[in-house]
Amino acid sequence: MTIEQLAIFIAVAERQHLTQGAAAVGLTPSAASAAIKALETVHAVRLFDRVGRRIELTRDGMAFLEEARQTIARIRQAEQALDDLGGLKRGTLDVMASQTVANYWLPARLLAFASAYPGITVNFAAANTNEVAEAVMSGAAELGIVEGHVDVPALASRAIFRDRLVAVCAPAYALARPRFSDYRWIMREPGSGTRAEFEAGLVTLGVDPASLDVALALPTNEAVLNAVLKSDCAAALSEMVVAPFVAAGRLSILPFELPQRDFSLLYHRERRPSATVKAFRDLYLLEG
Repeated sequence: MTIEQLAIFIAVAERQHLTQGAAAVGLTPSAASAAIKALETVHAVRLFDRVGRRIELTRDGMAFLEEARQTIARIRQAEQALDDLGGLKRGTLDVMASQTVANYWLPARLLAFASAYPGITVNFAAANTNEVAEAVMSGAAELGIVEGHVDVPALASRAIFRDRLVAVCAPAYALARPRFSDYRWIMREPGSGTRAEFEAGLVTLGVDPASLDVALALPTNEAVLNAVLKSDCAAALSEMVVAPFVAAGRLSILPFELPQRDFSLLYHRERRPSATVKAFRDLYLLEG
C-alpha cells in the first residue's frame, strides 16, 4: 500500500465517480482504476460496487475510507512537523556549557536565541569542561560550549569568543612585583577549563604548575571568589568573572601575563547537526 494509492482511493470514494476522482489527483481513469484494483487484490477486499453506470462504496470501502483519511491526515501532520523543524518553528536545543561560559557569557545569548526562535525549547545545563565533552560524546548534549582546548578526536570545535584569564587577590595582599611563589593559590577543580588553561599558561611562562602552593581546589568560580575575598590567597579566573569585584575595589589584578583563551562550540564530528544547532552555531560564529 502506498500513499498515492490511498490518495487515489479517497478521491474516487469522495466523488463516487472514477473519472472525476482520477482527474482530482491528475491521473487517467485507467490509472486510477488500476491503483484501486491493486489495493483490492493485495488485500483481498472489494472496495467499490458498480451499480448501473455509477460506482458506490461497499461496506468495507466505507470503513476503509475513514482509516485512509486519518492516515493521510497523519502523513500531512508529519510533513508539517518536518517543515516546522526545518524552518525552526519548533524543535529542541540541547546545550551544555562549562561554568564560566554558563554563568557569565551564555545566558544573554540564550535569551536572544529564545526570543528569535520562540518555538524552540532550550534545554541547558552547566558542568566543567571535561563533563561537557563527555556529554557531547554520549549524545546527552548536542552542543557544548567550553573554555579552552578539548583534545578529543571525535569532537570538532569552533572558537566563538576570546576571553582572558587574570590572577587576582584581595587588595591588601597585592604586590607590585609578585612571583607565583609569593602566594598560596585557590584553584578550580581538575577537569575545569579554567584550571587547564591556567596551568597551560604557567608552562608557557616557564613555571611548573606542580610548584604552586595550592591551598584549596573548589568546584565553582563563585566558591573560588569567596575564598579569595576572605583570605590572603590568589586565584586565576576569567576577566569577566572578576570585573565587578575589581571595579568595586574588592580585588586587585596581579601583573602576571596570562594567555588569552577561546570559548568554543563543541559538537560531534559524525553526527549531523539539527537545524536548531546550525542556527545557534551560525549566529555566534558570525558574532565571533
